[in-house]
Amino acid sequence: EKPFTCSDCGKSFRQASTLAQHRPVHTGEKPYRCTTCDKSFSSSSNLSQHLRVHTGQKPFSCTICEKSFTRKFDLIKHSRIHTGEQPEKTYVCPDCSRRFLHKSSLTQH
Repeated sequence: EKPFTCSDCGKSFRQASTLAQHRPVHTGEKPYRCTTCDKSFSSSSNLSQHLRVHTGQKPFSCTICEKSFTRKFDLIKHSRIHTGEQPEKTYVCPDCSRRFLHKSSLTQH
């Protein structure tokens, strides 16, 4: 059950605190600042991910070839090299039904 709903986009959350963390997506607020380069972020998790740029930390490693990544998402994308799996194209053109992997590609289309 996700009783906490964003009034701007309708996305629902299990906890009020998670909804509060989501709010900066709409307000543009970026309260989390990197002390190394002053870049700001809307969430603490995005700041934590960014800090790896400065530390060189790559905590996500491929179990097949041992290549490491700063982001879990990049490891997941990389894993497709080994499995041959194609990413799901989730963005669909309402006019011609063509599917796209990235929202920006659909917008450009």
